Amino acid sequence: MHKWMLKNMKVDYKTMAQELGVNQILCKVMVNRGIQEIETARSFLKPDIKKLHKPLLLKDLEQAVEITKEKILNHKKIRIIGDYDVDGVISTYVLYRALSSFGAIVDYEIPHRIEDGYGINNNLIDEAHQAGIDTIITCDNGISALDQIKYAKSLGMTVIVTDHHDVPFVEDGAGNRTYLRSEADAIVNHKQLECQYPFKHLCGAAVAYKFLQALQEELEIDSDLLEELLQFVAIATVCDVVDLVEENRIIVKKGLELINKTNNLGLKSLFKAAGIEGKAVSVYTLGFVIGPCINASGRLDCAKKGLELLLSEGEEEATSLAKELHELNEERKLMTIEGVEQVIESIESTCVGRDKVYVVYKEGIHESIAGIIAGRIKDKYHVPTIVLTEAEDGVKGSARSIDGYNMFEELLKCKDLLTKFGGHPMAAGLSLLPENVELVRQRLNELTTLTEEELTPKVYIDAQLPFEMIDLHLAEELQLLEPFGKANSKPLFAEKNVRITSASILGANKNVLKLKLVSQRGKMMEGIYFGNIPDFEKVVIDGFGAEQLSLLYNGRSNNIKMDFIFTVGINEFRGSKSVQIVIQHYRIG
Repeated sequence: MHKWMLKNMKVDYKTMAQELGVNQILCKVMVNRGIQEIETARSFLKPDIKKLHKPLLLKDLEQAVEITKEKILNHKKIRIIGDYDVDGVISTYVLYRALSSFGAIVDYEIPHRIEDGYGINNNLIDEAHQAGIDTIITCDNGISALDQIKYAKSLGMTVIVTDHHDVPFVEDGAGNRTYLRSEADAIVNHKQLECQYPFKHLCGAAVAYKFLQALQEELEIDSDLLEELLQFVAIATVCDVVDLVEENRIIVKKGLELINKTNNLGLKSLFKAAGIEGKAVSVYTLGFVIGPCINASGRLDCAKKGLELLLSEGEEEATSLAKELHELNEERKLMTIEGVEQVIESIESTCVGRDKVYVVYKEGIHESIAGIIAGRIKDKYHVPTIVLTEAEDGVKGSARSIDGYNMFEELLKCKDLLTKFGGHPMAAGLSLLPENVELVRQRLNELTTLTEEELTPKVYIDAQLPFEMIDLHLAEELQLLEPFGKANSKPLFAEKNVRITSASILGANKNVLKLKLVSQRGKMMEGIYFGNIPDFEKVVIDGFGAEQLSLLYNGRSNNIKMDFIFTVGINEFRGSKSVQIVIQHYRIG
């Protein structure tokens, strides 16, 4: 059961609303997102592509541009080496499209998730060297590849790193850290301590894009290509789950405009294969439809298929690849459902279920979906979760965490039991020997300082919002806060003691609950609930009795009252718009 928390910042919302010309409710939401200055709020409400930071603020970018310009002018062979997730595929795509148009002799390579593992490796370097490649440009990887880059340099190759991952370090016995730098000729990554770039949440594709912006200016090329490519950077930004604020908000806002009128054959074919052709593309579409399809090739096949889709120049090829990627994603979904069920059974039938940190080893789970499964388990139980499975060289897996538990720091305490690991506070990947699985589980749980309070899931409410204040104008004005995503979630509101006068179950799969609601002051409102209907019914029966539930479904007078947390939405039907609330959480007050 979630603990309900009402945010209550002491700010003069009335004055703020007057200066911005918007509803006070919007101001309250923005303040809850850390936006209090008027000019910052104006920029938030009206994202402007002209307000992106200057690329050359990135450390080493000037060197990277000079080197690449020289390689292009001297017709040296360049190879891009990306990563197999959406961000890596998109980073590779934008670099390849732009460098090709700039006159570079360029090709690309993306490692195989299972056969190669993450990032650049010695085999890829050998292949590049044998192919006469002069320069390697990494994207969405490379910051940690110290040994691999040293090897490439020993072969006389030039290496440029573009990445957004955390900088590697070594730690002494006292916990003091020394951050490491490879021998690359240029390292473009805003996470470097010496980097003065003001925004630290760019994805890999955005870093690559900044590099291309500066390179195009240096080459004095007049082209609209980079504006076109912004739509793909938006896909990567959403799918890599970076904070959708400041620059990322601008990128996604502009990118969605471009995506909704895209001419890219691959994207259009994927829209059709996924059944969303002709529908408005949103952040949700990118994160839960398009992104997973591109990602599926990297998980279950070869990530280059996703790249080839975006590069398709013929409708037949694009249609075939889109269909294949969509089918791969459907297969991935089924595998994920099966894997989640297996892990839940293991948790609930063993002592793992009593742990504060779940470590579950299940043979047969495809290692590429271990992270997805760990995320689902973490969401279900609100417990830091590591899902492990067998691999060629032992055991591999992925971890997902909750607020207050820094997964990377905790895994550092087990580094002697791990053969390899890396990540950040909320997610990590790790490898270990089978005999160390139980030892890792025991140590993480022995050393954790997690309290029951921290393990209690919390839902944060932006404002108590009486139904009397909700109308179509407010619902439309709230759309100014879009796009929603990490660090800018959809606003949550609450109301107490709401009467439910009737209920009906809708949808082909009978999975939508429609409620007629009445506030304490008599304002009627339509509510929609997409959650677990049997659970809702059980709460009603436990609180009010089975007879009251029957009266509710028959639209007859009943005694049912509840508190609700909801979002404000717009229902469109046959050209007519009406406001409705979309219920997220409920309880008996």
